[in-house]
Amino acid sequence: MTYCVGIWTRQGLVMASDSRTNAGHDQVNVARKMHVFEQPGERVFVLLSSGSLSCTQSIITLLRRDFDDGKGLAQALSLYDAARIIGDEVRRVSDMDRAALERDEFKFNVNLIVGGQVRGERPGLFIVYPQGNPLQASEDSPYLQIGETKYGRPILDRGIRFDRTTLEEAAKYALLSLDSTMRSNVTVGPPVDLLAYGVDELEITRQRRFTANDPDLVKIGVRWEQALRQAVARLPQIRFRVGRDAGQPQAPQEESIVLVEPPPNPSDPAAVQASQRPPERGDR
Repeated sequence: MTYCVGIWTRQGLVMASDSRTNAGHDQVNVARKMHVFEQPGERVFVLLSSGSLSCTQSIITLLRRDFDDGKGLAQALSLYDAARIIGDEVRRVSDMDRAALERDEFKFNVNLIVGGQVRGERPGLFIVYPQGNPLQASEDSPYLQIGETKYGRPILDRGIRFDRTTLEEAAKYALLSLDSTMRSNVTVGPPVDLLAYGVDELEITRQRRFTANDPDLVKIGVRWEQALRQAVARLPQIRFRVGRDAGQPQAPQEESIVLVEPPPNPSDPAAVQASQRPPERGDR
């Protein structure tokens, strides 16, 4: 299994991927799923891959061969054109391998995310499906995922905003999204590759690989878990009412569970400030 995510903000792009591959419980390996194609000053493309490792390797090999020869991605006039070139290679490998795979009951399963920029246009983000067709991220939906997506999605939905999220914040969200996925699915795992690209840089200058024991990656996971527990503690407390006084009328069913604000912790300025905030409409 795989998990890759690309995030697009007004400041640029953040791309992240895990590196675990498996073909059964006893065939677990490490393979890089982030691939960079760049002509400094002219174009930058970052590909994230998921699905059949043999098929994605063939696609990347063909793209790399053409790129090094000055063809394919090296001639793309826009990111959309680049996504279409990648889709053509997906279909080319499909034509070569799909029949043999499906004859042995294997699906042709390849998904790619491509982010980047060609000089003269703004950065962008596309997903390319197994059929070779691309879909573009939008300012309303500024991130794309492939692979095991469900565990890492909630934090992205709540946190990523095209206009307001900085590259530094997007990088944290990407790592937290990967951390949540690795915590819940053992088929997704480190090393974790992280890349940040700023608008109009037209070269890759910020890229890092986090191993399983990397102290910074461990710190992110531990701090996130601690922050979640603290946030839950600051939420309104849920109290269950048990029984009722003799002679008192039966309380409505919904009133048997009530929410009350917890007493502020003097050592937590955020909690004190929240307790002093006037109630919003709908608060009870």
